[in-house]
Amino acid sequence: MQLKMTTEDLTEFMAEVFPQVVGDFAVEDVRPMGITMRLIVSDRHLRPGGTVSGPSMFALADVAVYLAVLAMIGPQALAVTTNCSIDFMRKPAAGVDLIAECRLLKLGRVLAVGDVLIHSEGHEAPVARASLTYSIPPVPVG
Repeated sequence: MQLKMTTEDLTEFMAEVFPQVVGDFAVEDVRPMGITMRLIVSDRHLRPGGTVSGPSMFALADVAVYLAVLAMIGPQALAVTTNCSIDFMRKPAAGVDLIAECRLLKLGRVLAVGDVLIHSEGHEAPVARASLTYSIPPVPVG
């Protein structure tokens, strides 16, 4: 399978379609059926105790699968999450960006399934693992 969007294409797409989070995420690498994303951690991503919040880790996993799907099918803003399961395994390192390694396990006409492993930058042990399913909108005919 071949990529339809590059790292630069995905970055521009996010800036255009989701300007409210453009400073939160960075595309590190894109490859067929996979992507590496970064959550640029700031104070707003932290919960009491100084650790990255669960909602911020969920957002990273969700954006990673979304952009991995778009990299393969092209810019379809209406692709949506239909299911997510996330396991929080350990406390992220304080003050360190999070890195998400995403791989698409299935990319069909109407559904995509992805797996995401999240770790603190510079640390190998994962802090979270997520499995997401995305619904892909039908391509308009005509």
